[in-house]
Amino acid sequence: MALQFAAMEKDVDINKVVRQHLEMDEFFTGGFTRRDKDKADRREREEKEAMAKATKELERIADEVRQCRKCSLGSIRTNAVPGEGNANVRIMFVGEAPGADEDAQGRPFVGRAGQLLDKVIVAMGLNRSDVFIGNILKCRPPDNRDPRADEIICCLPYLQMQIEAINPEIIVALGAHAAKTLLNTTKSIGELRGQFHKYYAGLGRSPVKLMATYHTAYLLRNYSPENRKRVWEDMKKVLAELGLPVPQGRKK
Repeated sequence: MALQFAAMEKDVDINKVVRQHLEMDEFFTGGFTRRDKDKADRREREEKEAMAKATKELERIADEVRQCRKCSLGSIRTNAVPGEGNANVRIMFVGEAPGADEDAQGRPFVGRAGQLLDKVIVAMGLNRSDVFIGNILKCRPPDNRDPRADEIICCLPYLQMQIEAINPEIIVALGAHAAKTLLNTTKSIGELRGQFHKYYAGLGRSPVKLMATYHTAYLLRNYSPENRKRVWEDMKKVLAELGLPVPQGRKK
């Protein structure tokens, strides 16, 4: 019996030694690395799933916009202009409303003001595909008049849903109407531009930083080195806030 018990103790000791050896072997051969890789793979998979969900939501919103007839603009437009960009962007540019070129093509900022915005984006070291571009109104007001309060009330929820789906780090409000609407303020664009504000996307959500600046259509009407410099200074602040390099010697 004593010999049998001793043999059992020996077996247990051997099993313990083997287990410890395997654990040490796993450590030195990358066990922790594999676990880290598993975590990274899981995180990447979750991010892809979240991105796919956000992309699907943007597509749903765009389809809803194209069918919308909540205000009179829906019956006189050529095309609705839901917005353009993917869900994986850090910056959203938001303007006032589509113009004639946008109404004709169903795309935001494709006219002269849009071409200038493209130059601003490129000067920032980015491409149009790196940002989302939209408007407060999704349909063109007649003769490019200012948006009416009832039109904003009908249309703003679409933009709010897009902001929630994308969850950008920064919103750039182009012009007084966009800035005043998103910030719910009566201050002028001159008072608002050049500093970060907070846009509250919804209950339980962290506020999004918002930079107000002049609309590119305003720059075309009131082109001057001073106004151009003001917009560029605003964009440099956006880049710095995102930790992105500021291109040198490029002012658009």
